[in-house]
Amino acid sequence: MGIGAGSGQGQLFLRSLLFLLLAGPPAPRPAGGQLRYAVPEELEHGAFVANLGEDLGLDVSTLSARRFRIVSRAGARQHLEVNLENGILFVNERIDREEVCEAGGTCLLHLQLLVESPLELYRVEVEVLDINDHAPTFPWQEYVLEVAESAVLGARFPLESAQDPDMGTNSVHTYRLSPNSFFSLEVQTRSDASKFAELVLERALDREQQRTHRVLLTALDGGVPERSGTAHILVTVLDANDNVPAFDQSSYGVSLPEDAPAGTLVIQLNATDLDEGPNGEIEYSFSGHAPPRVRELFHIEPRSGQVLLKGPLDYERANLHELYVQAKDRGPSAVAVHCRVLVHLLDVNDNAPEVTLTSVSTPVLEDAPPGTVIAVISVLDRDSGDNGHVICEVSPDVPFELRSSFRNYYTLVTTQALDREVVPEYNVSITARDMGSPALLTRSTLTILVSDVNDNAPRFLQPSYSVYVMENNAPGASICSVSALDPDCQQNAYLSYSIADGHIHGMPVGTYVSINSDSGHMYALRSLDYEQIRSFQIHVQAQDAGFPPLSANVTVHIFVLDQNDNAPVIISPMPRNGSMATELVPRSAGPGYLVGTVSAVDADAGLNSRLSYQLLQATDFTLFSVAPDTGELRTLRSFLEQDATRQRLVVQVCDGGQPALSATVSLLLSVVETMPQTLSDFSEFSLPPEASSSSPLTLYLLVSLGSISFTFLLAILILTAIRCRGERCSRQGDGCSPRLCHCCPGSRPSPEGLKTSNLTVQPPAGTMAATCLDIPGGGPPGYCYKVCLGPESAQSDFMFLKPCSPPRNNEKDPGKQSQLVQHLRVSKQIKQPNMDWLPPSTQRPALKRYQIRHCGNRGSGWKG
Repeated sequence: MGIGAGSGQGQLFLRSLLFLLLAGPPAPRPAGGQLRYAVPEELEHGAFVANLGEDLGLDVSTLSARRFRIVSRAGARQHLEVNLENGILFVNERIDREEVCEAGGTCLLHLQLLVESPLELYRVEVEVLDINDHAPTFPWQEYVLEVAESAVLGARFPLESAQDPDMGTNSVHTYRLSPNSFFSLEVQTRSDASKFAELVLERALDREQQRTHRVLLTALDGGVPERSGTAHILVTVLDANDNVPAFDQSSYGVSLPEDAPAGTLVIQLNATDLDEGPNGEIEYSFSGHAPPRVRELFHIEPRSGQVLLKGPLDYERANLHELYVQAKDRGPSAVAVHCRVLVHLLDVNDNAPEVTLTSVSTPVLEDAPPGTVIAVISVLDRDSGDNGHVICEVSPDVPFELRSSFRNYYTLVTTQALDREVVPEYNVSITARDMGSPALLTRSTLTILVSDVNDNAPRFLQPSYSVYVMENNAPGASICSVSALDPDCQQNAYLSYSIADGHIHGMPVGTYVSINSDSGHMYALRSLDYEQIRSFQIHVQAQDAGFPPLSANVTVHIFVLDQNDNAPVIISPMPRNGSMATELVPRSAGPGYLVGTVSAVDADAGLNSRLSYQLLQATDFTLFSVAPDTGELRTLRSFLEQDATRQRLVVQVCDGGQPALSATVSLLLSVVETMPQTLSDFSEFSLPPEASSSSPLTLYLLVSLGSISFTFLLAILILTAIRCRGERCSRQGDGCSPRLCHCCPGSRPSPEGLKTSNLTVQPPAGTMAATCLDIPGGGPPGYCYKVCLGPESAQSDFMFLKPCSPPRNNEKDPGKQSQLVQHLRVSKQIKQPNMDWLPPSTQRPALKRYQIRHCGNRGSGWKG
């Protein structure tokens, strides 16, 4: 601080009091309708400022009652206060002008005075007058000023200005410099009236004679009393930089492989400077016009001049880099010199070939001919020379090859026919290898899908199928399933199954079985009868959905298995006139006498047709016996006097099925003393032992019996044909008359005619057709079916059968019985229909109504 820096508070008070005495009491100065006062800063508490009561014309005694007061902002410092007893405005706390008014110019305190009853507002301005309470100060107590020894005389060096918070004449007024022989001081005035000093060189400097110079700079203000501040200035004489650096040569050349790692020394630069110290210390750097790419790849050590590799090099991007380097000493006014460094890159095989699929045609049809173009491939190697020469090839285990159209372009073509069923897709590995050392290669995998064509016909899993179906099966039941495979895919592998057209016993095969076109499951459409049909075969076709479609056939053999559904039928002896069969036995017959033979037939096969005979009832079980296998009825002993003359026997015939079925016949044997000459009921089928011993007689009897049977059968056929023709003519009327569906022994068709019959009725439009078929009796009681169809169902393949009743017991004509025996031996029994079966949905509308009538004699001697 200056001279008055250490004055105390008392001295400051004395100066303020002296100021007031010289200036006199502050008079109010109206300014724009308001009072204005002036007061110096730094006054003590209680210092008089003004008498507001007198200046405002207020009654001093009423100031307290009227609450006379200064209104100030909340939180603002209250520098001035009013004494309500006398109305004097006094200093409440010390005022520092530099603190209250930081900016220059006039410093005013604006007061608002408020008095009530009545309410009045007064404005007062108090100007704070500056006093010289601050000395000038420099930012630093010592300054270092560097001046080159080559500085010319009259050179000016601006100095740091001193700061004085006072205003006006109390601020910095002038500067003084301590006496010396090399520098002088000039004070300059700025536009804001502030002062600053400049050091002027008056004598040439010589660093070798005097390296430094010390001067004292003093700043003085214009206040009373005058205050001052000082600063020491150290002038350092700098050596003159009169020499520039020099490189060994203006241009350098170097070769560098492109795979050189970061930090590799590219070149060591060297430049010299004859100066000493900073003027002789050289710093290296890139010139200002060096491209950014060079700065990214290279680095220069500023002190050593080493050029180092900073980033990765790429020969394919740029094979030459041009570096411009400058060298400059560290002296003032340093001049930079430049040189050029050419970095030539050496190519290395650091780029593997690139494989690009320009065009790909996939999938490819499996029937594509050899030479079909699959893809166009281009290869590229960014290296040069042998490093960029590429050879492309594919793996040898695929039916493809590469053909070079022109440089670095190849086409992938097929070499042989493809088969999707063998290989559905190929993963072709394409290898591109350059000629560098070591060689680099690239493998690219191309997936080629083979598209399917319909070149494979379906194939059944078996060459043929054998199916065994138990007779009396439920219509609509599944009997088997066929399956075929097609190695093609998608539409070409979708198979549909169908049954080839054909006939089974004159009926279309579609009336027997059907097949699910999607799954191959086969279903029986009707209940099969072993006695009518024992086996048949159908041809199933499997066809794919390709274009053109391919198909395969397989034969399905269906074998009908027998069930024990037919009871034995006794054909000898036959009851006559509804009564039991009778026979005469001589009383003189001894043990073992052959009374007769009970004969029966069974339409089943195997064990189901194996018959056994037994005596179920007898008047005397000790008198007669029946052979279990042959049915021969013989006496066990001689007749006694007490034996009855009439012996009633019941013979039962059982088959070997499970469960067994049986039939019975009742015999009435009359014991006579002498035998008549006529033949008995058994004479047609069995001869006495003594008669059979003569071979010529037996032969004659057999020939006669055969002739009579043939003649009778022929007559029956003729009569049946005539009657059927008459009935056909009579059925051409309207409706189906019940009298036309009757049964008679003389109108039975032949068994072969029954098997091959196909009842197809074509009635006139708008009429109903009735079809009736008579089936020979001799078996179990049959049924008569009456079917009426509309015109739309005239082509129906359904066959409705009506078996007729067996002959009555009172028919004793030997010729007719012989004819009946032969007919029963060769014909098959028609089973009772399955009542649970309903026709297919496609034929239900055609079946308008049906009626089942039971016909025949339920009192016959056999059981069904």
